[in-house]
Amino acid sequence: MHIETLKVFCDIIESGSFSYAASQNFVTQSAVSQQVRSLEEKYDCRLIERGRAGVKPTPAGQILYTSSKEIVRRFLELENRLREIGSVVAGTIRVGTVYSVGLHELPPYLTEFLRNYPAVNVHLEYLRSNKIYEDLIEGKVDLGVVAYPAKRSQVVSVSFRHDELVLAVPPDNPLAKQSKVSIGQLQGQKFVGYERDIPTRKASDRILRQYGVKPTYALEFDNIETIKRAVEIGLGCAIVPRMTIENEVARGTLRMLEFQEGSFLRPLAIIYKRGRELSPAVRKFIEVLTTSNVVPRARGDKAGDKTERAPRGERAERGNDAISPDRAEKVEKVEKVDKVDKVEKVDKVEKVEKVEKVEKVEKTA
Repeated sequence: MHIETLKVFCDIIESGSFSYAASQNFVTQSAVSQQVRSLEEKYDCRLIERGRAGVKPTPAGQILYTSSKEIVRRFLELENRLREIGSVVAGTIRVGTVYSVGLHELPPYLTEFLRNYPAVNVHLEYLRSNKIYEDLIEGKVDLGVVAYPAKRSQVVSVSFRHDELVLAVPPDNPLAKQSKVSIGQLQGQKFVGYERDIPTRKASDRILRQYGVKPTYALEFDNIETIKRAVEIGLGCAIVPRMTIENEVARGTLRMLEFQEGSFLRPLAIIYKRGRELSPAVRKFIEVLTTSNVVPRARGDKAGDKTERAPRGERAERGNDAISPDRAEKVEKVEKVDKVDKVEKVDKVEKVEKVEKVEKVEKTA
């Protein structure tokens, strides 16, 4: 029996999904099914039951899962120690993050990391904040990168960087003529925002309440990309991280306003499970995030397609290091994740546009 097969089996039980286990182990779903069948044939009993609620272990499957989880954990620890002795940084890192960070903050750091450690495979997952913590504690991801890190006894938090929150408005909004806006001016404005349980939404609401503004939300979404599309078509304004709208501002589809009251910063942090032995690859990834002097640029910005390093003097200079074909392949894997996410967002954007059409019809009537 291969350790990899036991790991796949554990991933199925923990996630309740064959497809998730396949993606986590970089194999096809049919290969996962075949591995389960081989286990069931070996022990001559059913290990998994499929139902509407997902995949669940049989009594025999639960016994195998409990023992296999410990075997896999010990095996991974052994691999990590041997790699440390041989100074080899390789393997897979599973990182959970939110859309605004994964799409707009991490790409240059990922490029820098994969340039230095091409033998590492980085698997980036976009999750809601609460799900990141759950998956981290359950061992489904190795690291999380979150905004407004929560204090939890089972989680270690390492400061990463800060975003500046700004106001995004459509070009035809009366406020768009200003470069700065007083928070008091936002009274009566319609807002498009994150859903209520998302930390950035909670923080922006606190800022508004602090200055006596009670926001009225026209629409709420779970990711930054759909929020931007809704603002672009005039459904409201939004408080968002500056970097997430730089491309739209450059294209003229959004206007960005700073706050007269000063800068409001959104803290970002790297989180991992307390007491868990980190692999050399994970430790190096944290090191790159916390010590690298790359400067994130907005996605799609031609200058941002290259890794820009912070200046030693007063002027920033762009990194023009060429990436070899084998390393470029690793970078491409990260970019493919983003492309899949963009496809999944199309349906949400279409829903926003349908809302606008309905509103226009009602007004005409």
